[in-house]
Amino acid sequence: MDPDNPEFSCEVNKGGPIIVPTRKEIQVQNMTSNSMNQTIKIFMRSRNLEEESMKLEKFLKDSWKFLEHGLNAIFHKQNDDYISLEQLYSEAYNMVILGQVTRLYMVSVTIMTSHVKEISKSIEEAAEGDFFLEELSRKWNDYKMAIQNIENILIYMDRTYVRKNDKTPIRDLGLNLWRDNVVYSAQIQSQLQNTLVELLHGERIGKVINNKDLIRNTFMMLKYLGDSDYETSLEIRFLEVSAEYFRGESQKLIECCDFSDYIRKVKNHLIEEMIRVSHYSDFICGKKIVDVMCKEMIENRIESSWLVTFFLDDRYEDLRNVYMMFTHYVSDGLRKLQKVVRNTCQLFLTDPERLKDPMVFVQDLLDKKDKYDSILDSSFNNDEKCHAVLNSFFEYIINMNLHSPEFLSLFLDVKLRKGFEGVNAEIILDKVVALIRLLHEKDMFLKYYKKHLAKRLLLGKTVSKDAERSLVVKLKRVCGNQFVVLEKMIVDMETSEEMLQGFYKSHTEVSDDRKLSVQVLTTSLWPISSTTHSSCNLPIEVSALYEKYKSYYLGIHTQKKLSWQVNMGNAEIIATFGSGHKHELHVSTYQMCVLMLFNDVDQLSYKDIAKATQINTLDLIKCLYSMVLVKGKNIIKKEPMNGHIGEDDVFFINDMFKSKFYKIKLDSVAAERESKHEKLQTQKNVEDDRRPQIDAAIMRIMKSRKQLDHNNIIAEVTKEVKSLFLPNPTEIKKRIESLIERDYLERDNIDNNLYRYLA
Repeated sequence: MDPDNPEFSCEVNKGGPIIVPTRKEIQVQNMTSNSMNQTIKIFMRSRNLEEESMKLEKFLKDSWKFLEHGLNAIFHKQNDDYISLEQLYSEAYNMVILGQVTRLYMVSVTIMTSHVKEISKSIEEAAEGDFFLEELSRKWNDYKMAIQNIENILIYMDRTYVRKNDKTPIRDLGLNLWRDNVVYSAQIQSQLQNTLVELLHGERIGKVINNKDLIRNTFMMLKYLGDSDYETSLEIRFLEVSAEYFRGESQKLIECCDFSDYIRKVKNHLIEEMIRVSHYSDFICGKKIVDVMCKEMIENRIESSWLVTFFLDDRYEDLRNVYMMFTHYVSDGLRKLQKVVRNTCQLFLTDPERLKDPMVFVQDLLDKKDKYDSILDSSFNNDEKCHAVLNSFFEYIINMNLHSPEFLSLFLDVKLRKGFEGVNAEIILDKVVALIRLLHEKDMFLKYYKKHLAKRLLLGKTVSKDAERSLVVKLKRVCGNQFVVLEKMIVDMETSEEMLQGFYKSHTEVSDDRKLSVQVLTTSLWPISSTTHSSCNLPIEVSALYEKYKSYYLGIHTQKKLSWQVNMGNAEIIATFGSGHKHELHVSTYQMCVLMLFNDVDQLSYKDIAKATQINTLDLIKCLYSMVLVKGKNIIKKEPMNGHIGEDDVFFINDMFKSKFYKIKLDSVAAERESKHEKLQTQKNVEDDRRPQIDAAIMRIMKSRKQLDHNNIIAEVTKEVKSLFLPNPTEIKKRIESLIERDYLERDNIDNNLYRYLA
């Protein structure tokens, strides 16, 4: 029959097909004798339609029987020579064309549901035996093939009726029926989860799994069904069992292994677990399994004290294993490792002995830095984040010690005076500069370093001028142009040497016996102030040369003025004692002035010495103390002989002085730590120097930005000057107020936190 032929139309209901004529010729009204021929035509056509209807009913009955038999045969895997998939497809297509599509869909649902329930029952019976997974896997493979064939047979229905009427497609319908009737069957669900978990766990504890394909096929089934809820519940169950196993296993290992063995065995467990999980990586989240293992065996078991021990004992292999596990498998593991590094650093910081001695403090810092850098390179795969964390911790340590600027300068001073003890100077300097880079108060370091550099240069106690220049270049590169002043100090010394050579060339009468060496220093560069200048009456032999040099220098530099800093000088004198033995004494200018007085007299009172030399009281007491009360260097004696210098004391040369050394140093060359008063003064000087720098930074920023709110000014100024020091926000606020008072800035009339630049 042709469905496009308008001879008839079909309507399908519960009573079966009904044939309804549709030709207009059947609808006759007001029939008359004049239309007899038309009546005969209608009668003949109606009788033909009745015959057609009977044929259609028989055709549909046979077709339904054929279809139902075919669909059942597919589920039962029956080979029927009289049924082919092409025939079934053709019959299903005809049903759609003949308007039987709703019934076709319902019949398909009924057949599929019936067979799924039969399958579920057979699997439930197998659930009590040893072949549960085999039965489930076999039934699933058969069912999946049957659904695929039925989908192909009913594909035309899927494309037309199902899509237009928002029905579930045959494939999805089949999967849903399997999930609801098989997988979600109470008995099957419980047995399936238990079986899978037991098999996976059994493989972990060493049981032989003969057929891993069954497990994979089962997981594939769950994946194919797209049942995320079921997969999640199965995964949760497996993770719980895994956590319990790893917890017990870690306890066993802790009880029988030391730290190193524990780490190595955990690493082996980890590798084995990753290999095991990789077989089922499409179905089990390997990362979650590893996370559970690492939490139970690493994170919850490896104590920070262990890791601190690894660091302190240089156990690089253990640290390498820990790093691998923490960074790859432990949640937020890198941060936890950073915390361990910080703990070891804090052990160093809290040792009070290391905070007292500058050499010990800085050397320990360098040793720890070298050690941790080596650990990061060899055990932590040179991890950049760990390096950044390590630097931040050293920055924390250095700046927690308020003496760090002074200590670093003192350390460099000792090295540049006494040498580097066979170690490459550039390597040591680079390491110390790396620590200086972390200092917040670089300007404070500059204050101390200028003092120590000045003493080395003036006293000629530096082991290498090249090392001095190299260090200055490094400091300038790291700390900025503020450190150019150090370079200029070295230039002053070189210029002074050239000037002195010119002086002796022009004064040939004294050129053969150089008794005077002069360094001309630029006042603004060197740590010299009016408070450090002390007057002193020089011996006649020295003052005569002094006057000649002064005339020579001022004759060349007519616009300059010389101010002699005798307290910063030194001298070398030959002393002959009572028994006739001689010593070469290296003394300060003050000590020279005092000793030269005894060429004319045998003894002098304290008041006589003070009057003759005009040295201030504090410096004179220090000078006498170093020659009277220092063991092994007591070339002067006094009466009464007690432990201090007094105004009533009388002094005379110690004729019995003996020393196995010909050359004796009486001056205190070594840079000493500042007293509390001197430290406060240095701090005050630094703060005074910071104010104009903060002012300049504020003005540069405001000139560029024109207006800015308070918080942004604080942030911008801090960024501007942080290469030299970290300014206190309170101090920045004070400088803003000062600039407002001086009409460089103004505050907004409405918003008090907004400032404007005044040209």
